[in-house]
Amino acid sequence: MSDGRSEHWMWADAVGLLDRMQRLHHQSYAPARVRGGTVHWEPPADLIETDDEVLVFVALPGVDLDQTEAFIEDGVLVVRGQRLLPPELRVARIHRLELPQGRFERRLPLPSGHYEDVRRAGSDGCLLVTLHKAKGGRR
Repeated sequence: MSDGRSEHWMWADAVGLLDRMQRLHHQSYAPARVRGGTVHWEPPADLIETDDEVLVFVALPGVDLDQTEAFIEDGVLVVRGQRLLPPELRVARIHRLELPQGRFERRLPLPSGHYEDVRRAGSDGCLLVTLHKAKGGRR
């Protein structure tokens, strides 16, 4: 039988973990300054490597993926674009606005190697960037 202490300890750990996750979420979307002083935000991203390619999922719900760009610069994948407020919101009473707006940029160091191309596609509210490894792709 339990005396309640273990449940209290587990609950405290769970609350602490949720608090930590919320802080990480806010850090991920925190505005930052880039060269030139333009304010932007950084979307969360997953980077996955297979034998043949590197896959990068960048969470961009509500962003027109045709208005994004992805390129490699000095071994770093750069993904940037802009989320614009829909015209309806310009005259609406906003009760909550949690999705960051404006220019964004995310820089992700890539695994060492050479890549043949940078392909972009949409996947469930994410931008999927596929980098195909060149022959002998590992250095």
